[in-house]
Amino acid sequence: MSLQNRLNRIWYEGAPGESLLAPLAWAYAGVVEARRNAFASGARRATRLGRPVVVVGNLTVGGTGKTPMVAWLAWQLGALGKKVGIASRGYGSAGAGAQQVVAGDWRSFGDEPVLLQRRTGVPVVVDRDRVAAARRLIELGADTILCDDGLQHLHLARDFELVVIDGVRGLGNGRLLPAGPLRERVARLTTVDAIVINGEPKPGLLEALVRLGAPAPRFMRMVPSALEPVRGPEGHQSPVAAALWGQRLEDLRGVRVHAVAGIGNPERFFALLRSFGLEIMPHVFADHHAFTARDLALPGEWPILMTEKDAVRCTQFANGRLGFVPVTAQFSAEDAQNLLVEVNARCARV
Repeated sequence: MSLQNRLNRIWYEGAPGESLLAPLAWAYAGVVEARRNAFASGARRATRLGRPVVVVGNLTVGGTGKTPMVAWLAWQLGALGKKVGIASRGYGSAGAGAQQVVAGDWRSFGDEPVLLQRRTGVPVVVDRDRVAAARRLIELGADTILCDDGLQHLHLARDFELVVIDGVRGLGNGRLLPAGPLRERVARLTTVDAIVINGEPKPGLLEALVRLGAPAPRFMRMVPSALEPVRGPEGHQSPVAAALWGQRLEDLRGVRVHAVAGIGNPERFFALLRSFGLEIMPHVFADHHAFTARDLALPGEWPILMTEKDAVRCTQFANGRLGFVPVTAQFSAEDAQNLLVEVNARCARV
């Protein structure tokens, strides 16, 4: 069992080990509080750039649906006439300095930035320093900055903070890293502007948010669209398993597939496929795993399905068996309207 799997069992399933990690969590808490207090007291100052900044982040480590949330906001704000730019850390990127993402080169920019650029069509700039990334976006003409992650990156002043919470996992055991999955204490939720819950909330989650005094959450779900093949550099597609591409999951009940996930929360992807009646053989890899052709030389002729983020890392050895499931964030009409009104009202003050 990998270290991440062991931690997930402690964080989300109540497996023993939390008490052994508690001293490290106390030390981590001290660092986090000291840093936040330095900004709150004025000892360190955040940089304001004269453009609205919207941060979409997580309180927990691992996947929550943050990237589809960023894409949804980029589409919605763009439809309102905003010139949106996306700033990202670019996890695993090889470059240095603020770099504008060009399609396809995930090793230089990271998988999520490449995915966001492809899905939204807006400028995406990668830099560990979000201030530098935002400045570059402004040079490129952006009048509204979306930060993909960066809730804890306090150097860049922000006008709206949105936290995405996975409904099934919630806040785990409520402990800080490494004893739990939290990057900051749960009380941080009382200071953000909006909370979005991805999927059906687990029992007790909504009540916990009410007790905290956190903002009333909005609810998002991931809606899959028709399957697409993973295409190679020239767009080549082998006919093997081609009958699946273009079909929707609801039309594939009983179909057997290999399901591959190298994301923060693989079980969410597997549960999605099972919910539509597909028979899956799951294969779990580490988040942001750099796939090789050998990783995907899976037995038999079953099609191999993955997330769109994983597909970004597999184009160099694409073959007819590899496909992905695009998903789009969806809100109720009321939640979508209210969230956009709140974001726009805050950004209009800048």
